[in-house]
Amino acid sequence: MTMTNHDVLSVYAAMGELTSQMVAAANASDWEHLQDLEQRMNAHVAVLKATEGMVRLEGEQRTRKATLIKQMLDDDRKVRDLITPWMAQLAKLINSTGTERRLANAYGGV
Repeated sequence: MTMTNHDVLSVYAAMGELTSQMVAAANASDWEHLQDLEQRMNAHVAVLKATEGMVRLEGEQRTRKATLIKQMLDDDRKVRDLITPWMAQLAKLINSTGTERRLANAYGGV
């Protein structure tokens, strides 16, 4: 598949929209939707990896691509800021459950 400059920018724009939706999903603690959006993002990344090297952007198109990448990086930071506390809480819960299970195995469950 050969992509045009317009195709490449359209994929970047779609990725920018997805990262905005990912921020909203993380804000709403909608982890399943966040995962779905991440998978859709990965599909776009795969397309770009396979075809973008053949396309050369210049001038305003290159500036537009840089703006979209900056927005995606900002959104990614926001998502990470939102999920990091949740991931720490989940890890703590998993460790607690594992400790309870080991205690039950060692001393017998009730």
